[in-house]
Amino acid sequence: MSERNFFLSSKASKARLREAEAARKNRWEIIKAHSHGKVTRRDLIKMGLFTSAGLLLPIRGLSPFGRSVYADDAHIPTGLPPSPLFGVQPFSQPMPRFDVLARNAVSILNPAPTAYSNQTQQPLNTALEGVRAGDTGPIEGRPPGAIWAHQGFAQFPPQIAIEVSQEGARTNYHYNPGVPSSLNSGINPATPIPLKFHPAWPAQNPLNVWTFNGTIPPKLAQIRYGEPVLLRHHNKLPFNITQNAGFGRHTISTHTHNAHHGAENDGFTGAFFFPGQFYDYHWPIVLAGFRTINTYATDLRAGSPADSGGIYKIPGDWHETMSTHWFHDHMFSFTAQNVYKGNAAMANIYSSLDRGNEAINDGVNLRLPSGTAKSWGNLDYDVNLMVADKAFDANGQLTMDIFDFDGFLGDVMTVNLAYKPYFEVERRKYRFRILNAGVSRFFKISLSDGSPMIQIANDGNLLPSPVVLTELDELGIAERYDIVIDFSRYSIGQKVWMVNLAEHEDGRRVADDRTLAEALSGNSSDPCVGKFLEFRIVRNPARPDVSQVPTVMIPNPDLSKVPVARERYFTFGDGADQTTNDPVTSFRGPWGIETNGGETLAADFGRISAAPRFGTREIWHLRNDGGNWDHPIHIHFEECQTLARNGSASKVPPWERGRKDVWRLHPDGSVDVTLQFRDWGGMFMEHCHNTTHEDNAMLLRWEIDDGGAPFLRPLPTPIPRPQGVTFQAPDEILRTAF
Repeated sequence: MSERNFFLSSKASKARLREAEAARKNRWEIIKAHSHGKVTRRDLIKMGLFTSAGLLLPIRGLSPFGRSVYADDAHIPTGLPPSPLFGVQPFSQPMPRFDVLARNAVSILNPAPTAYSNQTQQPLNTALEGVRAGDTGPIEGRPPGAIWAHQGFAQFPPQIAIEVSQEGARTNYHYNPGVPSSLNSGINPATPIPLKFHPAWPAQNPLNVWTFNGTIPPKLAQIRYGEPVLLRHHNKLPFNITQNAGFGRHTISTHTHNAHHGAENDGFTGAFFFPGQFYDYHWPIVLAGFRTINTYATDLRAGSPADSGGIYKIPGDWHETMSTHWFHDHMFSFTAQNVYKGNAAMANIYSSLDRGNEAINDGVNLRLPSGTAKSWGNLDYDVNLMVADKAFDANGQLTMDIFDFDGFLGDVMTVNLAYKPYFEVERRKYRFRILNAGVSRFFKISLSDGSPMIQIANDGNLLPSPVVLTELDELGIAERYDIVIDFSRYSIGQKVWMVNLAEHEDGRRVADDRTLAEALSGNSSDPCVGKFLEFRIVRNPARPDVSQVPTVMIPNPDLSKVPVARERYFTFGDGADQTTNDPVTSFRGPWGIETNGGETLAADFGRISAAPRFGTREIWHLRNDGGNWDHPIHIHFEECQTLARNGSASKVPPWERGRKDVWRLHPDGSVDVTLQFRDWGGMFMEHCHNTTHEDNAMLLRWEIDDGGAPFLRPLPTPIPRPQGVTFQAPDEILRTAF
């Protein structure tokens, strides 16, 4: 077996599998000790159990790949024994539509939301780390004071409240798919839904899966421009840090990827909050540039769908309209584990251009596939897909190897947290909003018959023009591709499948993109290659399909008159150094980022690596330092335009010529992007969205801190504790930051 081979054959002997399972159990004790904070990674390296790159050394009785009778060919990419399927066949359960979150009046929230963090004290549970009997702490985890107060709270007061909790797995008794059962593969929403990845599998333990509201299906927020939202997020995870089934951290920070608002609402990695607290996130839902462009709100294209079917005009640049977001945990050094456990949801944003009503023909609405019953936000033919790979232990419980720092891969494909489901469709056009919610796995999607798909959006941004493809580009972690599939070309009773072509051998990168024939052959060593979602064509539509895919959608903003104030260079690689040792803000790992020719540094959210001036535009050059890895790089806060790939504008493919916020940096590859720093301020992040790389420790902090009061230059760093958030001066400011 090669050093890099992380696969164990599903055809291995029973003796081999028994040895591997015993090794997994021994290894699990180490993983639990680390996740509970009892030992550090450095301790494990000193013990001779792990390499500096985070790989478990092949020691018999500890590693599933230790040498004994373990000479089987590779097959399973988890570093663990094969996940049990309990005799279940693929495509034997319906795919559930997302669970739509209730849109409530703000008045239902108690206590009422406030611009400043609510520091009302409450008794603390002594199971929390560092808490003694009699200690109190604030009910809200948002840092106190003016710098972390909601920006624009008076200008954009919340009109809608969405209240959610993070908690362990439980049965869903209140499922709202937003569509009738006939458009949800026959699922009866009144039937309770236990948290199972398949009805024939065991229910998940509350310590193994932590989802929004503790339930499945995944959650969907429906929001619209010009209607600010207050998301109140309660942390109902266990108070005891050890109650995590060996992976995940009970402190959380919720990032809305990639919303345009103040940093206090961005889910900064160091602004996490504890069990027993809530955090109020204010989503103003505005168009970028609202302070300087279309300030009198005269352009119908810059608008929100009105309940009457008309348009409510808003300030800002309509070229910056977004459509498909997601929100997820961003806890420092635990993002991968928490998102994998279930801390991920999606948000559809509706606008005058992307109305969610395909029948309104007013010269502004693009009339994309959706439905007609409501004036906006129809989900009938607009379907969210959360694609992710998972792994399960011998008891069918979700499990994870937190010590593969190259990237964790599962061996079970899920869509909307369901194992290889089917979805019933009508003979008409559908829009699919596809999110890669994996930890380290890339997907490359085609249809099983090789027929065309139309890509209409990338990273939540409608493209300038649609692109017809028979294979989508590789979908990096956190990227979103919106596509349209026209099922009218099929007959009733036919089936067609979504197929994954991207084959992994480890979490560093895709080993090979298989041809469709190879992927369908079943011969791949990677069990996540092949069919993963079955479409069943069941009927003709009851009403004619009046949806369209226009040849022109949303052109890019014209930046020709916005001068470039500065260029910065960021190189992503391994062999990182750590120049700080703060126990809260810094982390050590093999991965890091080099800024403007300096050292390659591991993450410290107390270090300022860049501080662009408010109101300016810059060009950022993103580089992969080589090796055999692929980094999906994410820049928070502002959508960017891609100027070049590998030094050439002509190498930017058509599906990347709109705005983006995640770019796949291939080995030795580069991407040049331009972005603006406007409207809001605070501290933001840039990182690899292979979340294993991010957590270990490929992340940096950048900030907009010179836009006037209340901001300071530099900004103080928040240090969360159950007793309250304190602040300290930055640990380090890179010489090229300002």
